[in-house]
Amino acid sequence: MQFGVVFPQTEIGASPSGIKDYVQATEDLGYAHLLTYDHVLGADARQYPGWNGPYTHNDLFHEPFVLFGYLAALTHRLELVSGVVILGQRQTALVAKQAAEVDVLTGGRLRLGVGIGWNYVEYEALGANFHDRGRRSEEQITVLRALWTQDVVDFKGHWHRITHAGLNPLPVQRPIPIWLGGRAEAVLRRVGRLADGWFPQFAPDKAGEETLNRMRGYAREAGRDPATIGIEARINFAGGDPERWMREAEAWRKLGATHLSVNTMKAGLRSPDDHIEAIRQLKEVLGA
Repeated sequence: MQFGVVFPQTEIGASPSGIKDYVQATEDLGYAHLLTYDHVLGADARQYPGWNGPYTHNDLFHEPFVLFGYLAALTHRLELVSGVVILGQRQTALVAKQAAEVDVLTGGRLRLGVGIGWNYVEYEALGANFHDRGRRSEEQITVLRALWTQDVVDFKGHWHRITHAGLNPLPVQRPIPIWLGGRAEAVLRRVGRLADGWFPQFAPDKAGEETLNRMRGYAREAGRDPATIGIEARINFAGGDPERWMREAEAWRKLGATHLSVNTMKAGLRSPDDHIEAIRQLKEVLGA
């Protein structure tokens, strides 16, 4: 099981030096990957009665592709992972271009996690259709893989039209791995049919095991070997309980997780140095 960290997106601040220190410490500690969340805009919840989203305009988010371009020059081994880029609100060809560029600059160290999101305010502002985002994402994945593996693409789908055009440079990885986020039943089916991996969002308990088994069943129905689909779980530093960290890591290992990220947000940490100390503690306990 490969260990990584969740970039403390909402708490790292906007200092380039703080980001540099944290990310280089992550690599120096021996973690294998860094996972970053995505939001373009946050809504002012005061203007949306009944708002129950986990983030608002008060939460800080660095843009993943620009951030990864910066980190490409600061790291040597660390895999950079989006967990997840909201694909449905972005132009597919532009995502393909940005991802290919990051993959080139990092020497093939990008893993692209994508999802359809929940924030309709963001979709509106970006001029994208919120209501067909799930179905459209499947065609988007097809287009991404075509653009990453073919010099010239000629594609006509329901939502996309590319007429004899291609990316240059192509990425190092052809194609870049695509992992999916989300936990709706439609997502489980999509993971089983299309994805290289999945970011499950539940506890490693009996219910979680049953959910994983459903996804693996959908993979078999699609003629795929479920063992080829990566699983990345997360454990939280908050609470500071080493026994719980060990217990949850072992539970995920037994469920077949291939990757595990440690999340230090929402633990009362106040600086990049505090987050560095937290991932150091987790590293010692987990033997990551």
